[in-house]
Amino acid sequence: MAKRGPYGKGIERREQILEAALKTIAERGFLATSVAELAEAVGLSQSGLLHYFGSKEELFVAVLLKRDQVDAANLGEATPEALIRLIRHNTQVPGLIELFTHMQAAAADPNHPAHEYMRLHYELGTAAFAELIRGLQRDGKVPTAVDPQVMATAFMALSDGLQSRWLIDPAVDMEFYLRQCWAQFTGVEPRTG
Repeated sequence: MAKRGPYGKGIERREQILEAALKTIAERGFLATSVAELAEAVGLSQSGLLHYFGSKEELFVAVLLKRDQVDAANLGEATPEALIRLIRHNTQVPGLIELFTHMQAAAADPNHPAHEYMRLHYELGTAAFAELIRGLQRDGKVPTAVDPQVMATAFMALSDGLQSRWLIDPAVDMEFYLRQCWAQFTGVEPRTG
């Protein structure tokens, strides 16, 4: 049952804003999108839009959280192949890679709203990937000599670093490097698809 009253309407309006922001930033790019344009896209003033988030930075963190929810829903089972599919998908939405990269740099400041988001992004992502590797080890698909925590940390850093590099040089084949890294760490080539 949908929530009713002002609180429910606020949640619904916030979701509309986030969906519009995801679409606009993906299509136009983070650097080419202003808060005023996002507000206009949902029929609000700039201050009306920011009322739902508190600040421009908190709006962009909320957009990243929404992107993560959408990606998780589309990703399916966590596998190396799924991560590679996600990276391939990200090449279709470079504006969201721009947003992530800018918020990643800003998150170095512990007082920035993106700091906690990025800390959790890496903590949870690394833990999930390390657990995936442990499962593959139990199934005999990854050698037990591979340290799951080291590999998960390296793979997360590689995937985010490759995306940043791809923004500078779109000729960088992120999928190739991720596959090579996986194969060299594990001795197993990820399936294509």
